[in-house]
Amino acid sequence: MAIADRHGLPVAIHVAGAGAHEVTLAEATVRARFLRTPPARLIGDKAYDSAPLARRLRQLYRAELIVPDRDNRRCPATQDGRRLRRMRRRWKVERLFAWLQYFRRVLIRWERYAENYLGMVHLACIQILVRHI
Repeated sequence: MAIADRHGLPVAIHVAGAGAHEVTLAEATVRARFLRTPPARLIGDKAYDSAPLARRLRQLYRAELIVPDRDNRRCPATQDGRRLRRMRRRWKVERLFAWLQYFRRVLIRWERYAENYLGMVHLACIQILVRHI
């Protein structure tokens, strides 16, 4: 899981097992941020459409969750067109994942323990930040 800023630079990185759903990992990723202040807006895909997650992020971090509504949503729609226009900039997060895949040690996970792999991902993030700042 990763959070990027408006330029596509890494803000938070969190490593977890492949079986966990994104909604359960979103709050842990915000807690693992590199900056002191949490992001004001979090943009995600339809998998992050969860009213409890949006409520927790708003209460704990004052962060606005911007996600398109799922087709089978039972509650009324929460997003309007103005906020969803920010979804067009989601390609910058995908660019961050492409930058992380330049590093062979991150692309092919040879480490047995998640802590070692997270260290390699942090080193890759440091190199990305130094390169682009």
